[in-house]
Amino acid sequence: MNDRYDAGDASYGAGPYEVVGYDEYGRPVYRHVPAQQSPQAAYDPYAQQQGGYGYEPYATGRQSPVSSYGSAQQPPAYDPYGSQAPYDPYGTGAHDTASYDPYGQAASSGQQPRVAEQTAYIPQQAGPAEDTHAPEEPERQSDSGEPDHGTEQFAFVEEPDGDSEDVIDWLKFTENRTERREEARRRARSRIVALVVVFALVAVGGAGYLWYAGKLPGLSSSGAKSGTGTPVAAQKRDVIVVHLHNTGKGGTSTVLLVDNTTTRQGTTVLLPNSLALAGDDGSATTLAKSVDVDGSSGTRDQLDTVLGTDIQGTWRLDTPYLQNLVDLVGSIDVDTDTDVPDPDTRKKGTAPLVHRGTGQTLSGKMAVAYATYRAAGESQNAQLERFGQVMQGVLRKMSSEPSSATTTVQTLAQILDPPLTDKDLGAFLAKLADLAKDGDYKTALLPVQADGTLSAKTSDSVVKDILGGAAKSPEAGSAVRVSVQNATGVKDDSEKARVALLNGGFTFLEGGSASGTQAASKVSYADASHKADATEVAKTLGLSAGSVTKGSVSSGADVSVVLGADYEPAAS
Repeated sequence: MNDRYDAGDASYGAGPYEVVGYDEYGRPVYRHVPAQQSPQAAYDPYAQQQGGYGYEPYATGRQSPVSSYGSAQQPPAYDPYGSQAPYDPYGTGAHDTASYDPYGQAASSGQQPRVAEQTAYIPQQAGPAEDTHAPEEPERQSDSGEPDHGTEQFAFVEEPDGDSEDVIDWLKFTENRTERREEARRRARSRIVALVVVFALVAVGGAGYLWYAGKLPGLSSSGAKSGTGTPVAAQKRDVIVVHLHNTGKGGTSTVLLVDNTTTRQGTTVLLPNSLALAGDDGSATTLAKSVDVDGSSGTRDQLDTVLGTDIQGTWRLDTPYLQNLVDLVGSIDVDTDTDVPDPDTRKKGTAPLVHRGTGQTLSGKMAVAYATYRAAGESQNAQLERFGQVMQGVLRKMSSEPSSATTTVQTLAQILDPPLTDKDLGAFLAKLADLAKDGDYKTALLPVQADGTLSAKTSDSVVKDILGGAAKSPEAGSAVRVSVQNATGVKDDSEKARVALLNGGFTFLEGGSASGTQAASKVSYADASHKADATEVAKTLGLSAGSVTKGSVSSGADVSVVLGADYEPAAS
């Protein structure tokens, strides 16, 4: 292969060469300079005297002629257009008259045309040393036939140190990591703000509820409930009367369940059986007798008259249903005040069914035994208070959801007295259960006098404050109430005595029948103010004046009469 930089090749001819630039690989590009002598030597800034440093970058290996002055002759001026002798890079002394072809083309006569891209920039120092015998790559041509210069030829111009791939990748990595950290901080701040907002809403909502319910500390107290500023008569109440029928031993117990929706206070009002009521015919009776004789509807109306309240419904609760109710709610906890024996056990010395103590857990059977128990010598009020404890224990275990409470009522499979329905009773019990669980529930006994009447002074705390009514017991000067017990052995004598007393302007109270007969009749009065009334009663019934005596009278009566064998009814 022909080496284009071979100075010994004859095709190049003799003569000097000059460096006109560097190719794309950093190799010097030379051009043949025709030999001609300048008339006068020009100043060469790069020329060096032979006796100086001894270095001549463009030396050809030949000695310069010595001038007539004995000094080395200065070389001719640098001619960038080929006026100087050609440069021989290998010092062979051979010169080729042909132009230098940097791409290995054949030399031609005459001067080689300059290439603009190669002669535009001529460096002032030699390029890097390179093997001139390396194989040359063929020149790339574009579609138009012009030389195609790839972008890689100019890569060395467009590669500043700061734009290297490694630096760019590191900058991108650093930037991405910083952005991720900032994004994480933004998300954390967003979460914190969201949590603060949620906590604030919960706090405001809770405070609002406590304020509405009257339970906000500092703004309410146990003694001051919401709605207490409303007049007592204007407060709204829902009232249901409950009659517990003891199917085993007989007898009834009556309570009122009261829901004061204005003050959010629930109450069980215990009604003694001796409470005096007035029948539709004007005759006086007691609560116990009214429940047995007049039934639910008549008793409810009589209670409304005496207590001045409005009862919405009657719930008859027989003891088997009470047992099932306690079992359905999952037993109850009661502070029992006495030991209760098992009613089904006759043996003496048997352990009691219910033990006295605090927080006793009662099953259905135990609750019924405790609610109906009345020890010997105890008043009916003691048994009534136990029934009230059981009812409050049931309400504490009852569901506060109306639908769940209604399901419990429906499970009892009771036939309720109209207009009360399962849904109405369930919703009512659910509201009371909510109050009982919150501690807004109490039990109160209606105070009655010995004759069964209500005193305005003693009954205001219940009738007025709890029921919002007014006591309407018979006042002084009204018809004298006479209790009649039949001891003649003749059943019809009670009815004949009732007719005689009603016709005489007295109020008749049923005293029942004695267990045995009595020979002489007896008319008794307790208060001396009723002595004249007792005498008038004896005369109305055809009894002698000697039958009138001072003694005990039946509850709710002014005068008590025991009809004996000497009683002779008037002919009808």
